[in-house]
Amino acid sequence: MAGSYRGLILDFGGVLTTRMRLNGEAFERAEGLVPGSYFAALEEHPEGVAVYAALEVGEATQEDWNRVIGGILGIDPTGLMRRALSNLHPEPAIVAAAERAREAGIKVALLSNSFGLAPYNPYADRGLWTDFFDAVIVSELEGVRKPAALIYERALAALGLAGGECVYVDDVAANLVPAEVLGIRTVHHTTDPTATANLLDSLLLIHQAGPTGADRD
Repeated sequence: MAGSYRGLILDFGGVLTTRMRLNGEAFERAEGLVPGSYFAALEEHPEGVAVYAALEVGEATQEDWNRVIGGILGIDPTGLMRRALSNLHPEPAIVAAAERAREAGIKVALLSNSFGLAPYNPYADRGLWTDFFDAVIVSELEGVRKPAALIYERALAALGLAGGECVYVDDVAANLVPAEVLGIRTVHHTTDPTATANLLDSLLLIHQAGPTGADRD
């Protein structure tokens, strides 16, 4: 029920930042790659799929990912993750909504499948790290990734809240299902950050100067 929430849990890539696909397309253009080749390396190539899954749970390093993905694409692997995420920018509307929530006394957590934390930390690079959140739950540090139920349970434990006290936002619909099972109110963020920010303000009963919009998913 609106007004009863004490926690806000946010995904990183595609929620707190601009859309992942737009970032990937910009990376392909910058590297002179065939359109779609980067996504194929991550989502279809067996070695690419395996190294990304291993990176997310801390079983491969970011440099392993750089080497494997660079090899698949035939490009320089040096600092590849940094280059691959160079067009991923903080989404102002969602970041501002998170800041309003914290100012209103709502606990705010990051829940992200990891891009690796070293040698390049993409969260800290965007100012969205431990100083910004009350709790940070990154799959690499937990040894488990979304959509496994355990990582959502750890997010709740880190906040010290029950599922029914929290709202969770993700751009991947499949990642919302385990949260819903735990009683968390979920929001599927699609393409309109302003609409999502307005919905969060409405759910958390946070008032801005001016209208906040309707409660809509």
